[in-house]
Amino acid sequence: MTPPRAEPPIHRLDLTDDDTLRGLWELQRAAYAVEADLIGFDGIPPLHETLDDLRACGETFLGTEDLTGAVSWLRPDDGTLDICRLVVHPRAHRTGVARALLDALDRREPAETTTVSTGTANLPAMTLYRRRGFVPTGLRDLAPGVTLTLLTRRTPRTAPQ
Repeated sequence: MTPPRAEPPIHRLDLTDDDTLRGLWELQRAAYAVEADLIGFDGIPPLHETLDDLRACGETFLGTEDLTGAVSWLRPDDGTLDICRLVVHPRAHRTGVARALLDALDRREPAETTTVSTGTANLPAMTLYRRRGFVPTGLRDLAPGVTLTLLTRRTPRTAPQ
Protein backbone atom coordinates (compact mmCIF):
# COMPACT_ATOMS: atom_id res chain seq x y z
CA MET A 1 0.00 0.00 0.00
CA THR A 2 1.38 3.39 -1.01
CA PRO A 3 1.50 5.89 1.87
CA PRO A 4 -0.41 9.14 1.29
CA ARG A 5 1.65 12.02 -0.02
CA ALA A 6 2.46 14.78 2.39
CA GLU A 7 0.64 17.97 1.50
CA PRO A 8 3.08 20.75 0.55
CA PRO A 9 3.10 23.78 2.86
CA ILE A 10 0.64 26.32 1.45
CA HIS A 11 0.37 29.96 2.44
CA ARG A 12 -1.05 33.25 1.25
CA LEU A 13 1.15 34.97 -1.32
CA ASP A 14 2.10 38.61 -0.87
CA LEU A 15 2.27 40.21 -4.31
CA THR A 16 3.77 43.37 -2.84
CA ASP A 17 6.96 41.33 -2.32
CA ASP A 18 8.98 41.60 -5.54
CA ASP A 19 10.54 38.13 -5.25
CA THR A 20 7.15 36.49 -4.67
CA LEU A 21 5.63 38.44 -7.54
CA ARG A 22 8.41 37.45 -9.96
CA GLY A 23 8.27 33.80 -8.82
CA LEU A 24 4.50 33.69 -9.36
CA TRP A 25 4.84 35.39 -12.75
CA GLU A 26 7.44 32.82 -13.85
CA LEU A 27 5.33 29.96 -12.49
CA GLN A 28 2.21 31.02 -14.35
CA ARG A 29 4.12 31.56 -17.60
CA ALA A 30 5.46 27.98 -17.39
CA ALA A 31 2.07 26.53 -16.44
CA TYR A 32 0.03 28.44 -19.03
CA ALA A 33 2.55 27.57 -21.76
CA VAL A 34 1.58 23.92 -21.20
CA GLU A 35 -2.12 24.77 -21.35
CA ALA A 36 -1.55 26.80 -24.52
CA ASP A 37 -0.01 23.70 -26.12
CA LEU A 38 -2.87 21.49 -24.91
CA ILE A 39 -5.61 23.73 -26.25
CA GLY A 40 -3.80 25.05 -29.32
CA PHE A 41 -4.13 28.70 -28.32
CA ASP A 42 -1.42 30.99 -27.00
CA GLY A 43 -3.71 33.94 -26.32
CA ILE A 44 -4.28 32.98 -22.68
CA PRO A 45 -4.21 36.38 -20.93
CA PRO A 46 -1.83 35.45 -18.06
CA LEU A 47 0.77 34.39 -20.64
CA HIS A 48 0.96 38.02 -21.73
CA GLU A 49 0.68 39.76 -18.35
CA THR A 50 3.41 42.04 -17.13
CA LEU A 51 4.59 41.99 -13.54
CA ASP A 52 2.58 45.18 -12.97
CA ASP A 53 -0.55 43.56 -14.47
CA LEU A 54 -0.20 40.59 -12.13
CA ARG A 55 0.39 42.79 -9.08
CA ALA A 56 -2.75 44.81 -9.90
CA CYS A 57 -5.04 41.85 -10.74
CA GLY A 58 -7.02 42.14 -7.49
CA GLU A 59 -7.05 38.38 -6.88
CA THR A 60 -6.06 36.68 -3.63
CA PHE A 61 -3.40 33.96 -3.97
CA LEU A 62 -2.37 30.85 -2.08
CA GLY A 63 0.82 29.12 -3.11
CA THR A 64 3.21 26.39 -2.16
CA GLU A 65 6.26 27.41 -0.18
CA ASP A 66 8.56 26.60 -3.12
CA LEU A 67 6.18 28.25 -5.63
CA THR A 68 5.61 25.11 -7.66
CA GLY A 69 1.89 25.87 -7.55
CA ALA A 70 -0.62 28.61 -6.82
CA VAL A 71 -4.35 29.24 -6.87
CA SER A 72 -6.15 32.58 -6.94
CA TRP A 73 -9.72 33.66 -6.44
CA LEU A 74 -12.20 36.49 -6.23
CA ARG A 75 -15.38 36.75 -4.17
CA PRO A 76 -18.11 38.65 -6.00
CA ASP A 77 -20.84 40.28 -3.89
CA ASP A 78 -23.07 37.19 -4.23
CA GLY A 79 -20.61 35.09 -2.18
CA THR A 80 -19.54 32.86 -5.05
CA LEU A 81 -15.94 31.68 -4.92
CA ASP A 82 -14.55 32.35 -8.39
CA ILE A 83 -11.30 30.48 -8.97
CA CYS A 84 -9.33 32.66 -11.37
CA ARG A 85 -6.06 30.75 -11.74
CA LEU A 86 -4.73 27.34 -10.79
CA VAL A 87 -1.14 26.93 -11.92
CA VAL A 88 1.35 24.15 -11.31
CA HIS A 89 4.89 24.13 -12.63
CA PRO A 90 5.30 21.44 -15.32
CA ARG A 91 7.97 19.66 -13.26
CA ALA A 92 5.35 19.18 -10.50
CA HIS A 93 2.49 17.92 -12.68
CA ARG A 94 0.73 14.83 -11.33
CA THR A 95 2.30 15.14 -7.88
CA GLY A 96 -0.81 16.30 -6.00
CA VAL A 97 0.05 20.00 -5.93
CA ALA A 98 -3.17 21.12 -7.66
CA ARG A 99 -5.27 18.90 -5.38
CA ALA A 100 -3.49 20.25 -2.30
CA LEU A 101 -4.04 23.85 -3.42
CA LEU A 102 -7.75 23.24 -4.04
CA ASP A 103 -8.08 21.43 -0.69
CA ALA A 104 -6.45 24.39 1.07
CA LEU A 105 -8.72 26.81 -0.75
CA ASP A 106 -11.83 24.79 0.18
CA ARG A 107 -10.79 24.84 3.84
CA ARG A 108 -9.96 28.56 3.93
CA GLU A 109 -12.76 29.85 1.71
CA PRO A 110 -15.79 27.56 1.98
CA ALA A 111 -18.52 28.48 -0.49
CA GLU A 112 -21.92 27.19 -1.52
CA THR A 113 -21.07 27.97 -5.15
CA THR A 114 -17.61 27.77 -6.67
CA THR A 115 -16.84 28.54 -10.31
CA VAL A 116 -13.81 27.94 -12.49
CA SER A 117 -13.02 27.81 -16.20
CA THR A 118 -10.42 26.04 -18.28
CA GLY A 119 -9.65 25.33 -21.88
CA THR A 120 -12.02 22.60 -23.04
CA ALA A 121 -9.13 20.63 -24.55
CA ASN A 122 -7.17 20.81 -21.28
CA LEU A 123 -8.17 17.27 -20.33
CA PRO A 124 -6.02 17.04 -17.17
CA ALA A 125 -7.70 20.17 -15.74
CA MET A 126 -11.16 19.04 -16.85
CA THR A 127 -10.61 15.68 -15.14
CA LEU A 128 -9.37 17.33 -11.93
CA TYR A 129 -12.37 19.65 -11.70
CA ARG A 130 -14.91 16.92 -12.49
CA ARG A 131 -13.41 14.70 -9.79
CA ARG A 132 -13.92 17.57 -7.36
CA GLY A 133 -17.64 17.82 -8.17
CA PHE A 134 -17.57 20.58 -10.79
CA VAL A 135 -19.98 20.25 -13.69
CA PRO A 136 -19.77 22.07 -17.01
CA THR A 137 -22.24 24.95 -17.19
CA GLY A 138 -21.26 26.68 -20.41
CA LEU A 139 -18.78 27.22 -23.20
CA ARG A 140 -17.12 30.39 -24.42
CA ASP A 141 -15.41 30.69 -27.79
CA LEU A 142 -11.83 31.92 -27.51
CA ALA A 143 -10.73 31.54 -31.12
CA PRO A 144 -11.83 29.44 -34.09
CA GLY A 145 -11.95 25.86 -32.82
CA VAL A 146 -10.90 26.81 -29.27
CA THR A 147 -13.35 26.95 -26.37
CA LEU A 148 -13.26 27.63 -22.67
CA THR A 149 -15.47 25.44 -20.46
CA LEU A 150 -17.17 27.13 -17.52
CA LEU A 151 -17.67 24.82 -14.53
CA THR A 152 -19.64 25.17 -11.30
CA ARG A 153 -19.73 23.22 -8.05
CA ARG A 154 -22.54 23.65 -5.55
CA THR A 155 -21.93 22.63 -1.95
CA PRO A 156 -25.07 23.01 0.15
CA ARG A 157 -24.59 24.38 3.63
CA THR A 158 -25.15 21.91 6.37
CA ALA A 159 -27.56 22.93 9.07
CA PRO A 160 -26.09 23.17 12.57
CA GLN A 161 -26.92 20.13 14.69
